[in-house]
Amino acid sequence: MNLKALKEQALQNSEVNAEYERLAPEFELANTLISMRQRAGLTQEELAQRLHTQKSNISRLERGDSNPGWKTLQRYAQACGFDLSVLPRPHKAAV
Repeated sequence: MNLKALKEQALQNSEVNAEYERLAPEFELANTLISMRQRAGLTQEELAQRLHTQKSNISRLERGDSNPGWKTLQRYAQACGFDLSVLPRPHKAAV
């Protein structure tokens, strides 16, 4: 069984699916951070140098193992050559 099939099987469980949906914004943020860094052609080490921090801090951000503030996210985006904005969207339950 490959990872995609395992995920699909797990998400058929309502409790697993609910938790996955609850964590979706965190997954999305982590994927966005990684995507920005990769599009900038930077390694975690290079980005850490630009931000005057440790590579482990970049790794923690990208894994979703921290709760970064707005200023941290702005600095990360700017170091990758991006501007950061927030776009509101309706909550899935409200749609």
